[in-house]
Amino acid sequence: MAVREIRIYGDPVLKAVAEKVTNIDGAMVSIIDDMIDTLNASSNGIGLAANQIGVDKQIFIYSFDEDKPPKAIINPVITESDGEWVYDEGCLSVPGLHWEIVRPKVVNMKGLDINGNEVEIEADELFGRLIQHELDHLNGKLLLEYLDSDQVKEAKRAIREIVANRANNNPESKI
Repeated sequence: MAVREIRIYGDPVLKAVAEKVTNIDGAMVSIIDDMIDTLNASSNGIGLAANQIGVDKQIFIYSFDEDKPPKAIINPVITESDGEWVYDEGCLSVPGLHWEIVRPKVVNMKGLDINGNEVEIEADELFGRLIQHELDHLNGKLLLEYLDSDQVKEAKRAIREIVANRANNNPESKI
């Protein structure tokens, strides 16, 4: 198990549609363990998609209840959505930035758990938003795609500053 680098906006892996998992084996479990370690090491994340750590697979994890261990969802698909909910949303791949984003309030999702069992989840508000956000990642869609052109320009400027600061503080950084 290891903490992996979270990829930042501009990394091409974040724009690619992740591949379906065809075999849940030891390698997949190891990736999920690394994702959990990485999410736990983040200061404010509640979800993480595999491509955010450079892994091209349809997996995301979530943990927003401190009393429950993080869970993985493999090959997730939203089967139904309803309503509308505006919420201030951020992303570990766009660190430190948040915007009010409109998404469906309730979603139904199907996928597999770490043991290969089919799971169905109905989620609303924050949990529903988390599912939609992580599925966007797995489909190569980033939070910035919900913004208007002025917000995108401002976000890109802020991201360039973050990347430059990280490079100045750690010249060996791979961001």
